[in-house]
Amino acid sequence: MSKLDAQRAMREANWAARQKDAPTRAPAPKQAAAEKAPVGVPGPGPEVTELCGHRAISGKTCTSTLGHSEQSHRYK
Repeated sequence: MSKLDAQRAMREANWAARQKDAPTRAPAPKQAAAEKAPVGVPGPGPEVTELCGHRAISGKTCTSTLGHSEQSHRYK
């Protein structure tokens, strides 16, 4: 048996063992948030769409939200 065949057999054996140990329940259906919220309780607020706006030397701007906690910026 080649090295790749041995790796494939080991992967399939591990997958079969995980499937056997995994619970066999079906995922619960998702319900709308409006159905769960009691009357008089405000729902989730509007999403923050303001961007950081930090500009790199190349002219690209940071696409993270304003006041992000990461030390580095994400540029696009």
